[in-house]
Amino acid sequence: TPLIISGHSDDKSDLYNSIDKLLPKLVKEDFELDEKQRTVNLTDIGNEHMEELLVDAGVLTDGALYEAQNVTLVHHVNQALRAHKLFQRDKDYIVRKGEVVIIDEFTGRMMPGRRYSEGLHQALEAKERVQVQPENVTLASITFQNYFRLYEKLGGMTGTASTEADEFAEIYRLDVVEIPTNRPVQRLDEDDEVYRTGKEKLNAIATEIEEASAKMQPLLVGTTSIEKSEQVAEFLASKGYKQIDFADPTKALVKLYEAAHSGKPSKLFAVLNARFHEQEAYIVAEAGVPGAITIATNMAGRGTDIQLGGNVEMRVAQECAGLEGEAREAKEAQIRGEVAEFKEKAIAAGGLYIIGTERHESRRIDNQLRGRSGRQGDPGRSKFFLSLQDDLMRIFGSERMDSMLVKLGLQEGEAIVHPWINKALEKAQHKVEARNFDIRKNILKFDNVMNDQRKVIFERRREIMAEESVEETVNEMREDVVAELVTRHIPHDAYAEAWDVEALADEARAKLNLDLPIEDWAKEEGIADEEIKERLLTAANESYAARVERNTAQLSRMIEKQVVLQALDHLWRDHLVVLDHLRQVIGWRGLAQRDPLNEYKSEALELFRGLMSHWDETVTSQLMRVEVSFEAPPVELPPMDYIHPDPNAAGGEQAALAELNSRLAANDFSPQALGGGAALAEAPARDPQNPASWGKVGRNEPCPCGSGKKFKHCHGALV
Repeated sequence: TPLIISGHSDDKSDLYNSIDKLLPKLVKEDFELDEKQRTVNLTDIGNEHMEELLVDAGVLTDGALYEAQNVTLVHHVNQALRAHKLFQRDKDYIVRKGEVVIIDEFTGRMMPGRRYSEGLHQALEAKERVQVQPENVTLASITFQNYFRLYEKLGGMTGTASTEADEFAEIYRLDVVEIPTNRPVQRLDEDDEVYRTGKEKLNAIATEIEEASAKMQPLLVGTTSIEKSEQVAEFLASKGYKQIDFADPTKALVKLYEAAHSGKPSKLFAVLNARFHEQEAYIVAEAGVPGAITIATNMAGRGTDIQLGGNVEMRVAQECAGLEGEAREAKEAQIRGEVAEFKEKAIAAGGLYIIGTERHESRRIDNQLRGRSGRQGDPGRSKFFLSLQDDLMRIFGSERMDSMLVKLGLQEGEAIVHPWINKALEKAQHKVEARNFDIRKNILKFDNVMNDQRKVIFERRREIMAEESVEETVNEMREDVVAELVTRHIPHDAYAEAWDVEALADEARAKLNLDLPIEDWAKEEGIADEEIKERLLTAANESYAARVERNTAQLSRMIEKQVVLQALDHLWRDHLVVLDHLRQVIGWRGLAQRDPLNEYKSEALELFRGLMSHWDETVTSQLMRVEVSFEAPPVELPPMDYIHPDPNAAGGEQAALAELNSRLAANDFSPQALGGGAALAEAPARDPQNPASWGKVGRNEPCPCGSGKKFKHCHGALV
């Protein structure tokens, strides 16, 4: 997954909701689902069925589904299909406070603020009947690999790097060195137990929990998702166990401590997943108390320090709050003594027992779960309980294993336990890891192409930001645009009959805002393309110089930098979208015996050249039209007592009425008469050739230049 900086795009929530209502009407024959590759596509029958549904719903109104004008509709259908068939609630995401929040598959934690791209997140929102947020458009993108490679020096530390040593070496040129543990590891990692069905596996887990709890051994039951953790919790509840509510930590901890003191199993368990992340600190702090049972997702599988006997610092902070002096010292001593007693009991019971309910696709995640036990020389134990219905087993060839176990006469409730099974599972995980590595490596190869372009664009942008004036850059752009226009319509060394001077004149008007007699120039005897180019460039430079003089040089320099940067940002954003679409379809070139990567490099280079050329044209065209309107000073109105004579003045009310009547009779309401001889300032006349004389012009008023267009579509377009 790349790092993406995105911004809001157009709101298409109605379309997402309309298509989502049609997805439940699809049947199994309408789509092909490949869980191994995580892809889903409509079949031929499904395409016809979906087209009928779209027409009936009034969503498809123009032509067939796969006609060019309906490409966007096809994209929305595909994303809705992925949302319904590939992404599972409480596994890939969670719905919280009316929002779809992504769950990190490796840590089990929520990732608020992150959203899937290309409309997938909106499709999930429509699926879950929450408010569909506007689509995101990619503003910048980079893979993690290229992001890390921006640093001159790289290093890191983790407990599970050895399984990924090959990738570190190939991608980052980094060696992995194993550092010996501070104390010898005493944890016992037992062989996996494999059952035929998930129900048999859960029964075996419940039996194992009961046996471990009987001797007050603390237990951590690791699951792969929120959904699976809740399934285990429900199964234990059906066996008479009760979930502890850590919404009130004090009451919950008192129950745990009472059970630990009694030395009898309490049949209490805690659940730690993304739903209860606010209670994580309390649950983890006491997961090492004798007899504690904790069911957790990967949230407790990485970087979590579960201390046998409990966490002294947590208890002191909570139970000694408000105490001072001798009372606090006495309470701290009591807590430390109690934790030491609990630790001895937990060690005597065998230390923390890790029960894995399912293998992950990555061995690294399994090793992280095992690593919660046996820390700093403490004793511990770990074992995985698996079934052929687990995702890893089901997706990667469980049919052969199931038939093999039946032939071996495996009865219901019986498990197969052998080191060979562990090796076979590790090989399967290794294959999955290798496949995922190949995917990441392939993505990196394509991103390297974009990365080279990214470096050019960002370096150019930094240079522009650092420059006080971009006048020279703007002049070079204008020169390049003129040269490209002339070359396009008047090929070098071509006969005059091959010249398209009419099109050149049209483009000069459109891109340079110049109305020049180019057709007359072309009729001159002995004129060449270089002469026309020189005249066109001279006219463009003179026109722009006059514009700079009208707008003032200082203001023009500021406008130039703003236009150059805005045009670059906008075009780069569009370029990223085009490259992403190209990358998605370039694989089809392989059917023609062409290397998709080389094809992508070639196409991307042409697109980048087009981007740079378009940048020159956009900047030049905008600057050749920009005008600055200076707001006219407010008109000074005459004092109100001139218009309404004071009846209390000399002569009283009769005099005031007489004055008004005389003006009515004479029809004299001129500024001089109303203002007592003080002339009212009139707005100056607007000169069509001098925008500085126009004053404040409304956006919908006719443009003062006389073009006949509205101001917002003429000189006001870029103001």
